[in-house]
Amino acid sequence: MYVVELTFDDNPARLAARPKHRELLAEMRDRGVLKAAGPWEDGTGALLIFDVDSEEELDKVMSEDPYYLSPGLAISSKRRWQALVI
Repeated sequence: MYVVELTFDDNPARLAARPKHRELLAEMRDRGVLKAAGPWEDGTGALLIFDVDSEEELDKVMSEDPYYLSPGLAISSKRRWQALVI
């Protein structure tokens, strides 16, 4: 599994891509690729947990969603995560 942390700035441009992004997240969840996702309560970013085996697979899955290229958003970390309890 991989954990991805996003950081948002004050640029509202990313909000235009958010509805399609949320549709794609639901599709990924239904395919079993996405385990959890959501914004930080303070609106500064978000956390996503992907059930993939490699960073290459993670990059492929994330490339399906143009939201990650939106102005106002940065991928601050992508880390392999060893889940003990889900």
